[in-house]
Amino acid sequence: MRQEGDMGNTELDFTIERLGECHIPSPVKGIRFVDDDGRVLYHSHLQEMKPWLDEGIHPPAMEAAGPREKVFFDPSRIACGIVTCGGICPGLNDVIRSIVLSLCHHYCVQKIYGFRFGYEGLVQRYGHKPLELTADSVAQIHEIGGTILGSSRGPQEPSEMVKTLEDLNVGILFTIGGDGTQRGAQKIAEEATRRGLEISVIGIPKTIDNDISYIQATFGFETAVAEARRATYAAHTEADAARNSISLVKLMGRDSGFIAAYSVLVNSHVNFCLVPEARFTLDGLLRALKERLERRGHAVVVVAEGAGQNLMEATAERDASGNIKYGDIGIFLRDAIRDYFRKASLEINLKYIDPSYIIRSMPANPHDAAFCLLLGQSAVHAGMSGRTNMVVSFWNREFTHVPITLAVSQRKKIDTSSMLWNSVLAVTGQPDMM
Repeated sequence: MRQEGDMGNTELDFTIERLGECHIPSPVKGIRFVDDDGRVLYHSHLQEMKPWLDEGIHPPAMEAAGPREKVFFDPSRIACGIVTCGGICPGLNDVIRSIVLSLCHHYCVQKIYGFRFGYEGLVQRYGHKPLELTADSVAQIHEIGGTILGSSRGPQEPSEMVKTLEDLNVGILFTIGGDGTQRGAQKIAEEATRRGLEISVIGIPKTIDNDISYIQATFGFETAVAEARRATYAAHTEADAARNSISLVKLMGRDSGFIAAYSVLVNSHVNFCLVPEARFTLDGLLRALKERLERRGHAVVVVAEGAGQNLMEATAERDASGNIKYGDIGIFLRDAIRDYFRKASLEINLKYIDPSYIIRSMPANPHDAAFCLLLGQSAVHAGMSGRTNMVVSFWNREFTHVPITLAVSQRKKIDTSSMLWNSVLAVTGQPDMM
C-alpha cells in the first residue's frame, strides 16, 4: 500500500538505530517474541515490488514491532519518562496508560516519570515537577479526554532536556506528539548520543490530522471522524429543514484533508468537500453552490482548516510550534457566501458549525482505545530492546518501526488521483475542478 502523495520511494532506508546488543533475557512471559529479522513489506502490490524483484534484491520493508527475547536495559536499574506535546487529541491518556501498564506489568520497571506541559517539563528552570506514574495512578485515565500530563508547543534546548534525563537516570523517553514533537525527539536522541549516554528515545506519533509520513493511521483519527460525523449529520438536518439553506462545517486539517474526506464518506450527506490538497477558486465554488441550491434547495459544505489559504491574505506569523498561522477559512467562506447571495438578491439560510475543539477533547472510541493500547505496548518493547530515534508505525495492518528522519521528512497528504479522493468526488457530486 503506497503512501498517499508523491513520496518518491525509490530508495528507502528503514534501518533503526540501536544502543547496543541485547544480552538480558526478557522478563515478559507467556507471549510470542518477534524475531529481529522480522520485516513488514512497504509495498503491498506485486507490480510495485517488481523493480526490486527483477534485480534479485529485497524490496523495501519496515522492521516489525513487538517484544524481543532479549532486551538491552535492565528493568530493575532504569527509570522511564513520558511526555505529551502539541495540541490535545483523543487517545492521549490511553497511550500514557498503555505505556505505564506495560512497563509495570511486563517489565517490572519501578520508576516512571510523567513530564508536565510538554518539553517544558524536561527543562528544570521552568520548575514543572514530574509526576511519578504507577499502574494505580493511571488505572482510570483512559475514561477522560486530554492528557493528564498537560502539553505545550515549541522547542526547548536539547542539552537542557538531556541533562534532566541524565539526572533522573531515565533510560527510555517516550515522546507522544506530531512531527514537531518528533523533530524535538530526534534532537534529544542526537544530543544523548553526542554525550555518550545510553538513552532510548521512542516516538508515538500523535496527529489528529493523520498526516505523518510512513504511518497509515495515527491514534485519535478514527474518533475524530466519528465525532465529525455528528457535525455533518447536524449540518444536513439543518440544511434540509429550510428553503435555500446552506450548512458550512469547518473541520481540522492544516495541510492534509483526511478528516474532511472521511467525514464525507461516512454518511453521504456532504455536497462539497474542500481540502488543502485540491485548490479551488472562490468564484467556482460560489457558482457551483448556487447551481446546487437551484437544483436541490439545500447544500452542506465541509472545509478543512488549511483549505483555500491562497484566497486570503498571506501571513508570515508562526505559532510556538513553528507552523504558519493560517487564516480562518470557515469565517472567510461564511462571509463570502453571504455577500455573494445578497448581491444575487437570493435569500439563504446559512448555518456555520465549527466543532474542532469539541472533537479534540473527546475520549477515544473503542477502536482507537485498542489501537492506543497496542501502540503503547509496541513503544515499550522497542525502548526496552535499545532501539532509539524512531517512532512506532502502523503499516499494512502491522505495527512497525520507522526512523524519525523518515517520519518527519514531509507531511502525508491526500493524493487527488487516488481512489479516496475519487470516492469523495463521487459521493459529493462536486465538480473535480472548481
